[in-house]
Amino acid sequence: MDNFKAHETAVIDPGCIIGEGTQIWHFSHIMTGSKLGMNCNIGQNVVVSPGVILGNGVKVQNNVSIYTGVTCDDDVFLGPSCVFTNVINPRSFISRKDEFKATHVGKGATIGANATIVCGNNIGNYALVGAGAVVTRPIPPFALVTGNPARQTGWVSKYGHKLDFDYNGRACCPESGEWYRFSDGVVISEG
Repeated sequence: MDNFKAHETAVIDPGCIIGEGTQIWHFSHIMTGSKLGMNCNIGQNVVVSPGVILGNGVKVQNNVSIYTGVTCDDDVFLGPSCVFTNVINPRSFISRKDEFKATHVGKGATIGANATIVCGNNIGNYALVGAGAVVTRPIPPFALVTGNPARQTGWVSKYGHKLDFDYNGRACCPESGEWYRFSDGVVISEG
């Protein structure tokens, strides 16, 4: 007996690993060799390509394409219609499957609706990629990026609130009360 739920229109190829409590919705395709952690939510019309790895608690909204080479850590949020690429210079008449570039999305990161992640650019833990952004370079942990191409416009807490650092390089999340330190261009959670 399966320990996950899938809508009758979902296509799940043989050879997938799907964690307990995961839900897969209408018209989604989970391809051979992909691995989905526990308690994931895969929205409508999602493609998860071979070799993709999703950690526990990953939420994938409708119409997302996750191509071979992508790994997402626990608690990642992929907004509606966001997309990952896996080849820098695709051509329909040239097979470049041996040139796929990996992309890693860190724990708790958010990719906004309609954002595009160009392959080979990792997204740091708890980073927030704004809706419609086009990521063309690596994104550090806790960074807030927006635009095309995506540019850093600030820092965010684990709860996704913009952090305003004081003259001592400290900021507090207004929702969680957790403190953060900015030092040498890096944000560190003080727990």
